[in-house]
Parts: sequence; structure tokens; C-alpha cells
Amino acid sequence: MSKAILSRIKPRHRPKGCLSLPPRIENLVSDVIRILKTHRWQDFLESRFAQSEVLVSDVAHFVIDRVRDAELGLKFFDWASTRPFSCSLDGVAHSSLLKLLARFRVFSEIELVLENMKSQRLNPTREALSALILAYGESGVVASNSLLNGLVKSGKVDVALQLYDKMRQTDDGAGAVVDNYSTSIVVNGLCNLGKIEEGRRLIKDRWGKGCVPHVMFYNMIIDGYCKKGDLHSATRVLKELKMKGVLPTVETYGALVNGFCKAGEFEAVDQLLTEMDARGLNMNVKVFNNIIDAAYKHGLVAKATETMRRMAEMGCGPDITTYNVMINFSCKGGRIKEADELIEKAKARGLLPNKFSYTPLMHACGKQGDYVKASNMLFRIVEIGEKPDLVSYGAFIHGVVVAGEIDVALMVREKMMEKGVFPDAQVYNVLMSGLCKKGRFPAMKLLLSEMLDRNVQPDAYVYATLIDGFIRNGELDEAIKLFEVIIGKGIDPGVVGYNAMIKGFCKFGKMTDALSCLNKMENVPHAPDEYTYSTVIDGYVKQHDMSSALKMFGQMMKHKFKPNVITYTSLINGFCKKADMTRAEKVFEGMKSFNLEPNVVTYTTLVGGFFKAGKPEKATSIFELMLMNSCLPNDATFHSLINGLTNTATSPVLIEKNESKENERSLILDFFAMMVSDGWGQVIAAYNSVIVCLCKHGMVDTAQLLQTRMLSKEFVIDSVCFAALLHGLCQKGKSKEWRNIISCDLNKIELQTAFKYSLTLDKYLYQGRLSEASVILQTLTEDSKFSDRPEKELKVIAR
Repeated sequence: MSKAILSRIKPRHRPKGCLSLPPRIENLVSDVIRILKTHRWQDFLESRFAQSEVLVSDVAHFVIDRVRDAELGLKFFDWASTRPFSCSLDGVAHSSLLKLLARFRVFSEIELVLENMKSQRLNPTREALSALILAYGESGVVASNSLLNGLVKSGKVDVALQLYDKMRQTDDGAGAVVDNYSTSIVVNGLCNLGKIEEGRRLIKDRWGKGCVPHVMFYNMIIDGYCKKGDLHSATRVLKELKMKGVLPTVETYGALVNGFCKAGEFEAVDQLLTEMDARGLNMNVKVFNNIIDAAYKHGLVAKATETMRRMAEMGCGPDITTYNVMINFSCKGGRIKEADELIEKAKARGLLPNKFSYTPLMHACGKQGDYVKASNMLFRIVEIGEKPDLVSYGAFIHGVVVAGEIDVALMVREKMMEKGVFPDAQVYNVLMSGLCKKGRFPAMKLLLSEMLDRNVQPDAYVYATLIDGFIRNGELDEAIKLFEVIIGKGIDPGVVGYNAMIKGFCKFGKMTDALSCLNKMENVPHAPDEYTYSTVIDGYVKQHDMSSALKMFGQMMKHKFKPNVITYTSLINGFCKKADMTRAEKVFEGMKSFNLEPNVVTYTTLVGGFFKAGKPEKATSIFELMLMNSCLPNDATFHSLINGLTNTATSPVLIEKNESKENERSLILDFFAMMVSDGWGQVIAAYNSVIVCLCKHGMVDTAQLLQTRMLSKEFVIDSVCFAALLHGLCQKGKSKEWRNIISCDLNKIELQTAFKYSLTLDKYLYQGRLSEASVILQTLTEDSKFSDRPEKELKVIAR
């Protein structure tokens, strides 16, 4: 990455600059202030900046800081904000204007500036906030409450507290300039941040220790505890409220219901609803919506359906939010048609779909590659009179990037900017990630340059994406350079940034550097997470250093981190590469203690390991375990099986086992040995044995995919394959319609062979009893229309 781009990365807050300016800038600022007082000031300003070759945005804060007239300051700010070919005004310029407006008590304009900053995600400087506190604290309760509300909404609760204290200390002739609304604003802000105890102290300070505040304050405290996940404390406050004779409201129960819903404790939710009913409180649609949404999120579709039924029984009609919850659930499952139908049902009830109805659809359509429909969702948002916002465009962009259509996403970015909606750090991150995965690193750097031009400073996720992009491109030095620059500038790369860098060191085998980065991470402090430890463990495994990998695994357990499937699979892979299958199997068994389900990579690694270790019985039993646990094999699994079987020395012992232990035998190895002893080639025998096993476990679709792979390798499909597919279809209850799924073009001898192998399969499935598939094959064999047909090449066609 060029030094020019790196130099433009700056901390979130610009450090306070020196009071003296370079003479050239000093003269320019003085000229601007003088010109602002003239009649044709706009033309003169255009000319003066053209001569100076200085961007307006680079000196705007200097000009506003030196203006002594609020009207002049606003005039210049509005002009500077609309300059073409110039960077947008940053948080420092906005803060300079706030200080000027506070000095002259222009409160209406202050609130507009704050709202504008919030929309652009700009932060006021400390000096600006101090000026606002001083101005509002002396201006009366109405104006002060307005600022308090604005500060809390923008997340600046600490500043709101300073203003609140200033208000309490101010006397307007009738006592402190604080009312119940002032206190409720700050208490609500503290509770939203999880600082509930501070909120309670604020209430006691205002009304006294033994006070009985309005139920509104209890509701805030209960809601705060619920959002924090402290349901025990929330329930305790409910009891306290009742003991003081305060009657709980729908809002009280609504907060508790929401809290228990998020925790998945639906029995407690039902108890609360019963209590509400006993008190004669009617649940509103908002409470029902929270229950339905939580039920979907916890995978309890039946609970969501039951809640909707109860809702209807109580005469509470669904609102558009109810439908939006259902639409979102359908879209997450990729059921776009179902979501469309829900929108039509909402319209039929006289409800107006909004952007929250169409945004999930837009995202789902984008993911499925239906960009025309996704675009139509944007148009619908416009048609209903709403302007697509950053969330709507962001959903569309994310959807098409996930679908791999980065060029479409970049085109949408241009269109949204034309409409005056500008990407934030999150949208830029999605775009950069898409470019990175496509290997388009020059374009990724250009996007970073554009981002910096617009004063959108990258967040930890953007930096992680950039670092990961360089590593994917083999540019470890560039990744290190960027990582060091952001840390050197006091920017926190976050856990994701450290993890990306550690992953890079591990990929290039630099384990000492990876450990050093891990230690820096702990000193920041940023506690390593499961991903950090799993990455380092995998790094050691790839360096064949199992001793260090196990040591890191021990550290992970010591710090109470739960290993995930990736962690265990890495260790299994390491032991398999060392042919230490005893320890590989022990690690595999260890997964069960954490209730972790092995994935396709885990099973495939073990299958390949056992085959290489000369243990085909174990390899095939792991494969059958995989199918029993409904884990679908992939191409890598099939490759390990086919190669493993063809390299296995066959032995008659495999098919001469004790009949009483029929169910303990390896189906794959038995069929493989039987076919080879009957004169079949090893490769075709391997393919058929796997297909037989897939059909035994009801995976007919997967078996047909493997059959297609056989055909692509110019293998002719044979009678064993037909028998296996027929068994699979009969097991799935399709014995009457098998002719519509597979075609049979077998001669009599081939049918006899199929029947022979079908009987062998019956021993595994029905303890020797004749199966439906065997009956069908017997009938086909005995059928006279086959008796005189010439033998010809077997052909089974999947339809």
C-alpha cells in the first residue's frame, strides 16, 4: 500500500492543533472572513480559493473559529458544505460551528447541526460539548431537555450527565432547572448502556431513598436489566414495585416479556402473560410481535404459530411489524415466494408495507442472484413514499456481494451516492471484502482511497478485511505495514484485526510472530477468542508441530474457551498426517464432551487418515457414522473413499464372517470385496460400494450425484448401481414410482446379477427378509418380456 494512502489514515479524533497557522493559511483565513462581510461574497470566495489551491474543507474550521458573528459562520458553513470537488466537512468543522452557535445561544440551529452530524456519524469535540453544556445549562429546562434528549439518542450519555449536573446547580428563580422529564431522559440513557445501578442512584438522589417514583422509572430500570440479560434483578424490581403499591403497566410486563424471550425462557413468558390477563391488562401487538420474533430466532416455529393463534383469539390484529417479522424469517430461509405472499396478505388487511418489509426481500433476492427483483424492491420503497436509506442499500449490496456479483454491488454504490446516500464504514467493508475474495486488490485500494477522501475513517472490521486481503494476495509485508501504521496512530484494530494478522503469520509459517501478536493482543487488553486459539492451533498443525498445538489447546481450555469443530478438526488432521490414528480417534471422541457435531471436513479427514494408516474397516465405519448422523459427504469425501478402497488389498476374509455378526460388518468393504471377487474392476467396485452405502442410508439424491460423476469418468453404470438406487427409492416409499425416476434397460443376466446383490443388501437392511426392491427385481427377472432379449450394455438414466 502506498505511503500516500497510509498517511491519510488518522485517529478517530483529530488532536488539538497549534494556535499559530502558516502565513499562507493565516492570510487565506483572514481574507475569507473579510470577504464574507461583502455584498458579492460568494463570487469573491470562489476566486480566492481558486487562487490559493487549498481545499475549503481543510481550512473551514479555522475560519469558523475566528468568526465573531453566528450569521456569518452559518453562511460560510452552508456554502462550504455544498462545494463541488471538495472533501465533505469533518467533525472538527462541525464542532467549530457548534461552539459559535452555543456562544450566541442559537439553539434551533445547534439541534440541526447535531442531527446532521448524527446522520454522517461525526463526533463533536470535547471543547464543543463543553460549550453546549455551558450554554444549555443556563438556558432553562425546555431548551436543556431538548439537548439532553439529543445527546442520549446519539449515545453521549456521559456528556448528558454533565449537562444534567449543570442544570441541577442552576437556579432560575424557582429552584433547580430539572424536571421529571430531565431525569427520565438521563436514567433511560444510563439503562440503555447497561448502567442500571447508576440510573437507580440518580432516582434516589432526586427523590430521596424511601421515595416511590412514578411507574415510568420502574419500567426503565426493569427494561435496562432485561436488555443487560439480568432477569433475576428485573424480577426483583417487579416485586419491589408491587410491594410499594405501584401497579405494573403493559409496558412493565412488555419489558419483562422481551427479556425472557431473548433468553429463550418461554415458560416464564407464558406465566407473565397469565399474570397480565389476571390483572385485566390487554397485551398489545408490540408484546406479541416480540414473542413471535424471539420464537423464530430460537427456531421455535410452532411457538410462533401458537402465539399468532392466541393473538387472533384475543382480538389483537397483526400490524405491519408482525408481517415484517414473518417476512424476515421467510427471507432468511430463502423462501422468497412465501415472503411475497405475506406482503400481499398484509395489503389485503389494509396494512401498508414499508422499507422494513422490502429490505429483507431485497437482501434475499440479491443472495439468490435475482438482481432484477432486488432492484424492484428498491423501486417499491420509493413508490411508497420512503427514501431508501443506508440500511436498504446496504442490504442490497450485501446480498449481491454474497452472491459473488461485486460489479453489481459497485454499480449500486454509485447509484446510492447519486441519490445523496453515502456508504458508511460497514458498506465499504462489505465491498472491500467482495473485491478481496475476487482477488481485485488494486480496486480494493482505490475504494479505501475514496473512503478516506470522504472522511469515513475505517473501523476495526475494515482494517481486518484489508489485512486479510493482503494476506490472501501473498503480501504479508503489506499487511504487517498496515497493521503497524494503525497501531502507531493509536487506532485499535480490535479483536478482528489482531485475529486477521495472527492468521496471516500462521499461513506463512511465522509462528513466533503469531505468538508475539497474541501476546500484544493480551496486553492491549483484548482477550483472545475461540477463533484466535483455533487459528494458532491450526498454524502449528500445518508446521507439523503437534506438541505446540496441544500446548495451545491446553491454554485455550485453561482460559475457559470452548473449542469449536474447527479446533478439533485441526488437531485430528495433525494426528492423521503423523499416522497417529489412536490419538486422532481420541480427539474425535473428545468432541462429544462438548456436544459438538463433526462436520464434513472432520469426517473426511478421519476417513482419509484411516485408509492411509491401512485401516479400511475403521475408515468405512467412520463414513457410515457420518451418514447415520445425516452429514452429507462432498467431493473430497468421495475422493478419499474411492482412492482408499482401490488401494486396499482385498481379502476373502472380508466376505466370510460369522453370520451372527452380520450387522457389525462393513457394508462398503463387503460389497467391494464381493464385486472384486466376482471379476469387477476395483474402481467401479469402489464407486458402486459407496453408492450402495448411500442408498442404504436414504441418501438417494447424493447417490445419483455420485452416479453422474461415474458417467463423467466414462464408467458404464451397471446392475449393482441399479439395485442400490432401487433399494434407496423403496426405502423412501417410492416403490410405485421408481420407473419415473430411474430407467431400466437390463437384460436377463444383468437382472439376475442385480437380484443377487439386492439379496446381499437385504441381509443388512431386513435381516435376510425379502425387500420390496428384491421383489421388483425378481418380478422383472421372471417376466417373460425379458427372457428373450439380447444381452446389451446396462444403462441407468437418472431423470
